[in-house]
Amino acid sequence: MSWENEVRELERRRLLARQMGGAEGIARQHAKGRLTIRERVDELLDEGTFSEHGKATALPDYDEQEELKGFVPANYVVGFGRIDGRRVVVGGEDFTLKGGSPNAAGLRKSVYAEHLATRYRVPLVRLLEGGGGSVRGSGRKGGTVGEPVYTEPRFKIIADAMGKVPIASAALGAVAGFPAGRLVASHFSVMTRYTSQILIGGPALVERALGVKLSKEALGGVDVHAKSGVVDNIAEDEHDAFRQIRRFLSYLPANVWENAPRSACDDPVERMEPALLDIVPRDSNAPFDMRAIIGMVMDRGSVFEMGATYGPSQISALARLNGQPVGVLGNDCRHYAGAMTAEAAQKYRRFVELCDTFHLPIVNFVDQPGFMIGPEAERAGTIRYGMAAVAAAVQARVPWASVQIHKGFGVATAAHYGDDAYVLAWPSVETGALPLEGGVAVAFHREIAAADDPDARRREIEEQLRRSRSPFPRAESFAVHELIDPRETRPALCEWIDWIQPLLATLPGEVHFPIRP
Repeated sequence: MSWENEVRELERRRLLARQMGGAEGIARQHAKGRLTIRERVDELLDEGTFSEHGKATALPDYDEQEELKGFVPANYVVGFGRIDGRRVVVGGEDFTLKGGSPNAAGLRKSVYAEHLATRYRVPLVRLLEGGGGSVRGSGRKGGTVGEPVYTEPRFKIIADAMGKVPIASAALGAVAGFPAGRLVASHFSVMTRYTSQILIGGPALVERALGVKLSKEALGGVDVHAKSGVVDNIAEDEHDAFRQIRRFLSYLPANVWENAPRSACDDPVERMEPALLDIVPRDSNAPFDMRAIIGMVMDRGSVFEMGATYGPSQISALARLNGQPVGVLGNDCRHYAGAMTAEAAQKYRRFVELCDTFHLPIVNFVDQPGFMIGPEAERAGTIRYGMAAVAAAVQARVPWASVQIHKGFGVATAAHYGDDAYVLAWPSVETGALPLEGGVAVAFHREIAAADDPDARRREIEEQLRRSRSPFPRAESFAVHELIDPRETRPALCEWIDWIQPLLATLPGEVHFPIRP
């Protein structure tokens, strides 16, 4: 006896599932300039590598003869695939069905995504477009409701996954409620510039609850979240979002039980950039380009910045140095002179925890004038977030190299040195308890006020103290490992990368304090 009839029925159901919301639903999606979930999966992954789980998962409708008369596919697609030959789990909502708000079958598949990635220890990519729950149908009587009391909290696996495997999420349309929570529970998040919004609650809910009438864009568009810290990067379109996700994952191991893959480096380790010699101006108040410094030291073309528009006084990026994936931190003196604001501190802490979780060495380019001061800084709780950044740095287990570029003042400077950091200093560095100008104004205010020419006396004191802050005494006292010609920075750091390889071999495994949203 053959099972051919049943196999034909199985194939029919799989075909129905692949039709998603039907031709009309797909056409509406395309008309809005957005791809369907299956198109997104195909473009993200290496060609032909997607292996779907739950192909026939659906909400069926049977007649009295137990014949299938209706079939609504699960509106969540999930499965294995490969990116640059490395296995990943990918999942996302099907917006052509119920606007991506999960039906019962779709919800089960979406919850399965984190379980699948953590069980097989591979990165997870979420391609998000949809809302959370709905009150429609909640008034029906009969049947069981809620989850059994013994069920593990749904969000536990979402939180646990962040300490086990890399997670990248993209907002590719309107993302609200549960999907928005999932978006931020990621190590890297990106939203498309013209087609996506991220919302806790949509316009109708906000108007009903608060009496405030706003569009989706005004509530949670790019202009909002480029500066809110909800997403790391902005993509020009879906294709750019997929490129950024692929690039982000290329720096990371598949899981915390492995180290990041080191690649061959065709950029000479002895390369010395002449422009580094005069990139820092002698005028201590004149700005310079820290990103240019980072770009000249790291392997050419390898710098991938994250979160440039949030906490902009702090730079955070992934890069390669002598082929080794590293985390890069630096101060941007063109924003608040590089001071650590509340936002910059939160960004800093989270990035250090990312690197520590996945065992990426950190290279820190220091130009830190201290915590941001003033009434706005106090209201923002800067000192609390700043000390959290300091704690993340000093408790990090990864190898750490700090290059003292220009300024290093106050408690905030402690965030730039991990335990047993390798410290290099440029001749342009100036360190101390306080920035010179502010410190002189406090410590010598009576003397300055009593002078015949207060401004001249203030400048005279500042110049005397500046000469005493030369980096040479620190080098003579072995307070730094080396005082170097700025052009020697890349060769010195590339040599350090070779030194730390045995240390990296001891790190794989879960960290005591993994990264959190």
